[in-house]
Amino acid sequence: MKNGTKLGWDSSSGALSLPQNSERAELTTAASVLSAEWYAIETRYRFERKVTVQLQRQGFETFLPAIKQIHRWSDRRKVVDTPLFPGYTFARTDSSAANYKQILQTAGVVGLITFSGAAAPVPAKQIEDLRKLLSQDVPCALHPFLKAGQKVRIRGGCLDGLEGVLAGTGRKHLVISIDSIQQAIAITIDGYELELV
Repeated sequence: MKNGTKLGWDSSSGALSLPQNSERAELTTAASVLSAEWYAIETRYRFERKVTVQLQRQGFETFLPAIKQIHRWSDRRKVVDTPLFPGYTFARTDSSAANYKQILQTAGVVGLITFSGAAAPVPAKQIEDLRKLLSQDVPCALHPFLKAGQKVRIRGGCLDGLEGVLAGTGRKHLVISIDSIQQAIAITIDGYELELV
């Protein structure tokens, strides 16, 4: 490898590092760099790392968020880097059809995440925040994606088992409805752990 660049997982940021393809970098114009956005890519089961490596070899900037988990077997324990979002990786590219096609033809790729038939960019701030979080070794785990209007149940604490409809995701409110009299009350549930019902 030139310049002492190493392949492998960067444990400080939880990302895979590979040298960038210099030929592709030379062909990239300043305009395409400025218009490049992050996209979420769905992968086959347990193909996140393979897809990330292949995309990097093709010259794409990639990010595979990973966390350290302890895996236990009957005879040993081992700390393993595990993808934070199973079945997904991220790549930064411009919105050209040629780049989309190249990504979609990569072995192990199921598709790009789309809305209304168009590839949906992931805000760069969200990628930056993920990188910052993972570089600080803050303990984290997957949590159900909650949005207003979903039926949820409180887990733990004095309100354990209470069910209602999530009224907001900023300052969390839980609405408990009494259907027969068509009345409802809202309680503030900041600090409580929620699960989907």
